[in-house]
Amino acid sequence: MMLRHLTAIAGLMLALPLAAQPADPGPVVAAPSGSVKGTTDGGVRMFKGIPYAQPPVGGLRWRPPVALPKWLGVRTASDFGSACVQPQSKTPTSVYSPASPMPVSEDCLTLNIWTPANAKNAPVFVWIHGGALVGGSSREPIYDGKRLADRGIIVVSINYRLGVLGWLAHPGLSAESKAHVSGNYGLLDQIAALQWIRANIGAFGGNPGNVTIAGESAGALSVMYLMESPLARGLYAKAIAQSGYMVSMAELKKSVFGAPSGEALGQMVAGGLQAPDVATLRGMDAQTITDSAAKLGFAPFGNVDGLVLPQQMTTAFDQGKQAPVPLLVGFNQGEIRSLMILAPKPPASAADYEKAIRDRYGDLADEFLRLYPSADYKQSILATTRDALYGWTAERMARKQTAIGQPAFLYMFDHGYPAMDDAGLHAFHASELPFVFGTYDRTPPLWPKVPDAASERALSDAMLDYWASFARDGRPSSANAAAWPAYGSAQAYMHFAATPVAEARLMPGMFVLNEAAMCRKASAGAGWNWNVGLASPKLPSRSAACP
Repeated sequence: MMLRHLTAIAGLMLALPLAAQPADPGPVVAAPSGSVKGTTDGGVRMFKGIPYAQPPVGGLRWRPPVALPKWLGVRTASDFGSACVQPQSKTPTSVYSPASPMPVSEDCLTLNIWTPANAKNAPVFVWIHGGALVGGSSREPIYDGKRLADRGIIVVSINYRLGVLGWLAHPGLSAESKAHVSGNYGLLDQIAALQWIRANIGAFGGNPGNVTIAGESAGALSVMYLMESPLARGLYAKAIAQSGYMVSMAELKKSVFGAPSGEALGQMVAGGLQAPDVATLRGMDAQTITDSAAKLGFAPFGNVDGLVLPQQMTTAFDQGKQAPVPLLVGFNQGEIRSLMILAPKPPASAADYEKAIRDRYGDLADEFLRLYPSADYKQSILATTRDALYGWTAERMARKQTAIGQPAFLYMFDHGYPAMDDAGLHAFHASELPFVFGTYDRTPPLWPKVPDAASERALSDAMLDYWASFARDGRPSSANAAAWPAYGSAQAYMHFAATPVAEARLMPGMFVLNEAAMCRKASAGAGWNWNVGLASPKLPSRSAACP
């Protein structure tokens, strides 16, 4: 009788719906800023959408980020926060477009954390997304940090204010500031996120003294800004810059290089928006002002303000004033193949190409045409813009870090696969990202599909190893791939093609030519960015100051 009774009870328990079983509560971390509850995926704990500053809305729009008071209770951190406000597209239009529009909000200053379940004093890798300082978000699937976290590091990805909401300078905003500066709000957001990480990451098992800042494209530009900014000093110990561009910057209060000052540009934008003062600008809808400023041609960049960014990046690195940290830096062989807007229109013939180059480059023309010959001038145009923006920047950073006694590890990503190469996009801008993150199965819908092949997985495993080990100890290494020597006196670099191969002297002559062209533009009062090759101003002759 008793046996039958127990059997009946057991059967009843088995028949209970799963919903009646206790739910997995998720991991809870009691951080100094407040407790958060996340989720798990295998051996990785994830905490998404954690705010690191007060929402920059209302009277906090166009002000430096303000710290949050400690919250009470346990905050659920299972979903990504909204992307920062940016122009929206209803359907994918490029290889970078998400499958559907991301939710956006001014309340967007959040970060996400992937941490090994048993992390203790683990290295911390902080990812700053790209998107020309106009778009993008830490919620993009290609930036998922799980596979890096599987290698024993903590991954943090951050949002920061974009476009006009993140980078507008204006006399009225400067007047509100105790330091009489404005603009650079997106960069101040990044610094605030690093301050939050320093104060809180220990609770998640991280080492606040072993933080690596990393980013691609505008994220790499941000890394360079952070390396210059005195306000960020001491918040990180290493840096990674993928496809960065060390272009000239506007100054806050005066015109330089033929461009308006940051404040003057802000006044132009306000005039186009028919906003007579800052109060009117703050009263405008965030999406409306973002879209309208973009149509007016507002391009967000950092401003030299003497405080957040004291001087031009080139000058800071020339004077050894950048952060003295180990550096991993590089670019892609086919950067411009997906960024054709940056390349000037090809001329009608090779002869026209050569004539234009000789007219613009003068005594540098012979070397220019050796590197970028007229015989295949359409490809030379792409290579010219690639090298002046990305190749020169990467090698310049490697040289300057080496000069101040820090190890620098240079790379060129030159990998292709059938769908990419068939589309004419070999090693295009950002194409290294799914290999760095191991997210080759999570790319946007129009991205050339990475084949499910052992060779692709092996390359990704090697890059995951290199990036994770650099975050750990400042030396990229992989047990199953080539040793990666520092740039040093041999000018070594890693060539990522079918497999990683260590080589030396990347594109001999490329850096020297572009350094000379940059110097001559600056001496003539011109800026330097994508105004190269056929789009270059006429360069002055060699001088004592410029070779």
